[in-house]
Amino acid sequence: MTAVVRAAIGLGGNLGDAPATLLRALDALRAQPGIRLLACSPLYRSAAIGPDGQPDYANAAAVLETRLDAHALLDALQDIERQEGRVRLVRWGARTLDLDLLLYGDRRIDDPRLTVPHAEMTRRNFVLRPLADIAPDWRLPSGERVSDLADRLSGDGLAVWPEPRWPFSGGILT
Repeated sequence: MTAVVRAAIGLGGNLGDAPATLLRALDALRAQPGIRLLACSPLYRSAAIGPDGQPDYANAAAVLETRLDAHALLDALQDIERQEGRVRLVRWGARTLDLDLLLYGDRRIDDPRLTVPHAEMTRRNFVLRPLADIAPDWRLPSGERVSDLADRLSGDGLAVWPEPRWPFSGGILT
């Protein structure tokens, strides 16, 4: 365990009942020792990136506090993915659940298992828009604000998903 660090997580899935899967993943995060969920974005629907013929994704972002080091947090995220039936067969293929460690405090991490900030986050509206909803002023290690990065991206293929089971429409925990 380490000092308390604020971290950002991207959530996504496009197989089965994706909103329900994301809700279960948030419940599993809440149940993890050393993790305190602070906020979750509204739910978004986004067009799939990758192989053709995939259903749209459900996407959200969450901010948490953790005493876990970055690699232990990654392990916890991957355990939750496995519990939800995640199988890694095709890069950018359809999946039940994808949990990405986007930011870990103001740290940069680049090793064979983990890259933080997440390598693709600054090019993905389905990552930055939900994160900007709950942490607009968070600065990446480069100094760029999340909201500024989100505003530079097109909103094409992304829309708020009015899912009645999603309790985080205001971006706060309810």
